[in-house]
Amino acid sequence: MSEQNQHLEALQDIRQLMQRSSRFLSLSGLSGIAAGFWALLGAYFAYQWIGDYYSQYDTTGSFSGYAFGQLKLKLFLLAAIVLSLALLSAFYFTWRRTKETKTPFWNHTSKQLAINMLIPLAAGGLFLLSMLQHNEWRFVVPASLIFYGLALVNGSKYTLSDIRYLGISEIILGLVATQYIGYGLHFWAVGFGVLHIVYGFIMWWKNERKPSLTY
Repeated sequence: MSEQNQHLEALQDIRQLMQRSSRFLSLSGLSGIAAGFWALLGAYFAYQWIGDYYSQYDTTGSFSGYAFGQLKLKLFLLAAIVLSLALLSAFYFTWRRTKETKTPFWNHTSKQLAINMLIPLAAGGLFLLSMLQHNEWRFVVPASLIFYGLALVNGSKYTLSDIRYLGISEIILGLVATQYIGYGLHFWAVGFGVLHIVYGFIMWWKNERKPSLTY
């Protein structure tokens, strides 16, 4: 029995080594929490600006084409800033995690992770730009959630399994959002804000939390 147990332990060790070599396991949960925070902050500003835009109807009885153009520009710049801050936070916390675990930040596995996520993200980004080009705003939020979820699912085979469940949650939320067009900003805040924070905390708790010392 002892020899059999040794063989089982050896197989488990080999399996763990293979998993580590084929998956980027240093993805930090704190990067998800930070991304969620930036998304919620961005949603707050967007809500204020959209509210100001619609309040002009109560004052003048009509909407200004110039004001709408300014609103689109502000929202586009806000989205770019939120995305930049989220990417910088992800880079920093993941880089710090690789230092703690003494694993390379950029290797074959992380490259595969990046490539498999960038394909759906690039396709989704071009699709969203086409929608904006034709002034079709109704499904921008659902499409962004769905394409982002597909990117997470596609890249999850190269990193932590929690990313797959986050991606599925984003896809489901995006599909639900197609039925509630007037609440796009709320779904955006939940998908990119709340879900990131929740899954980021779960990842941090499972993989990064240092257990308290007991005496």
